[in-house]
Formats: sequence, structure tokens, C-alpha cells
Amino acid sequence: MLDQREIKITDKGRIGLYYLKKIWQYHQQLKINPAKAEKIEWTYINGVFNALGIGIEPTIKYLMNSNDSFDEFENWIVENGRISRPIIEQFNAIVSGKYSCELRAEEKVFSQSELEQWEKDGYIILRNAIPKVDCEKTINLIYDTIGANNSDPSTWYADHPLKQGIMIQLFNSPILDRNRFSERIRLAYQQLWNRKDLLVSMDRVSFNPPETKFYKFPGPNLHWDVSLKKPIPFGLQGLLYLCDTDENQGAFTVIPGFHKNIEAWLNQLGKDENPRDNNLLNQFNKKPIGAKAGDFIIWNQCLPHGSSPNTSTKPRIVQYINYQPLDMEYQTEWI
Repeated sequence: MLDQREIKITDKGRIGLYYLKKIWQYHQQLKINPAKAEKIEWTYINGVFNALGIGIEPTIKYLMNSNDSFDEFENWIVENGRISRPIIEQFNAIVSGKYSCELRAEEKVFSQSELEQWEKDGYIILRNAIPKVDCEKTINLIYDTIGANNSDPSTWYADHPLKQGIMIQLFNSPILDRNRFSERIRLAYQQLWNRKDLLVSMDRVSFNPPETKFYKFPGPNLHWDVSLKKPIPFGLQGLLYLCDTDENQGAFTVIPGFHKNIEAWLNQLGKDENPRDNNLLNQFNKKPIGAKAGDFIIWNQCLPHGSSPNTSTKPRIVQYINYQPLDMEYQTEWI
């Protein structure tokens, strides 16, 4: 039943997230009288759903097709989402305006030469983003989760419900949150965005084992995670190497510098050519990026990027981590 009382953005339930109750009420109002529904900016809806690790489309479908109470909606989120208290606290602090935007000199982690390389190539490596001991704890968590053993390669290929190719649907853990909230990773994103009011993502981990006679790399190959509708807004992505990773060890791979000419490249494609056809990128030089455990790679979202076949004898293990502002631009049309 619709709660007719005025709901403030700071009104919250047991999950404790600002805007959540107001978003629930807004969708209830939409079903009764759309003209009188108090509109909520899309950036807040998107930010709330990201903070909770719930998909936008299924959540809006649930809200529009059910008459559940707010308590029942929170129960649905607990069953289908990923509740991280540090992320909820961070979201509330940003909404409350507790983050200033100005960066101090001591908060910058990249040198001028590193930034010049970033501008040229579209990716940058933050060395020693987290301690090696935390890398080891995270690796142990991943092995335990998928029932594998670091010293027994035969266990690396077994099916598991949380495996999707080389991706593992593992999100909630104190050590994963510890990595997400690494001060150096946060400062790196803040320096590249040139602002401090950034929200951390609730992303998963990846386990890319060596190819064998019976197992071949399933992808993803070079791709983009953003719409290619022009103009493509500025955005960043990042991953944490949890183990020392050589270039032939399924390393993260990009086409350096592509962010500088992507729109010109899109303009010259024939009308029947699909920019997401991987064959169109074969003319460009790909660069696999090797790095040490604890190193963090950030790349411009305009770079074609992906994993690569692992021809070594050791797995590549990473955690994906991103920071972005609530008001980040998106192209709503997917191309």
C-alpha cells in the first residue's frame, strides 16, 4: 500500500541507504498518478542501485509490477543484491555533501611523467596499491569460494555455480571491501577525475587459468563496456592484479592511444560495419600489460580492452574496482 506521507531523502529502513525509500515511493506513485509523481534525478536512482548491486532493469520491473511495502522491497534487495556497509556509508556521506571536491597536493599519487603517459596511452599503473598480504588473503578467498587449490592445477577448471567464463560472481567479503577502499586506489581515481566525491563500485573478481589441450580461453576479447554513441563521455575503469602477472599470463590487454581517435575511427566505418566486430580491431597493435601483485591498472573507457589467452603455467587472478561520480554522464542509447 502506498505511503502518502512525505518521504525525505534521508528517510531509511534497515538497509540504511539514503534515497532508497524515496525511490520506492516514487515508483508506487508512478503507478497511481504519473503526473503527480515527484521526479527523482536518474543519477540518484542509478547510484542507489549500483551501491546495492542490483540491476536497474529487474529492479524497476519489480517496483512497477508489485505492490509490496517498503519493508518487503528491502527484503527483496537483501535476497537479490549485495549489501556492503562501507559502500552504503560512503554513498550517504556523498549525498550529504560531506566530501569536498578540491584535491590537495599531498593527495596526488601520480607524477607528471606518469600523467603524460596516461594522456598518451589511455591507461596508467598504480604501483603497490594494496599490500601483498591482502592480495594473498583475497586469492585464498577466491580459491575457497570456487573449491580450487593453488597447488593443484586439476582443480582450476571445475565448473562452479559462481563461475561465468573467467568471471566469478563473488562480491561480498571484508577483504574485498578492504581492497575497494584502499586509500591509494581512491586517491588515484580522485586525481584522474580531479574531484573527490566519487562512489566505489561493487564489482566482481576474475580467475583466468592457463590454456590446456582441453580448455581454451573463453574471452572476453577486446571490447567496450560503454555505448559507442557519440560523443562518448569521459569514464574510467580499473582492475587489481592479485598475483604477479606476466604478459603471457592472460594479462589485461588494450590498444594504447585508441581513446584519442575512437570517434574518427567510428566516423570512417561503413554503415554495414559493426564497431563491436572484433575483426575490425585486428589492424591495431594490442598491448598485454604485465604487472606485480598489488598493482592497479586504470584505463579510459574509450580504450578497447579485454583479457587474453593464458599461455603460462599460472592463473591470472584480479579484482575489478571502479570509482565514479554520481553525476557521471551516460549515453542511454546503446550502440
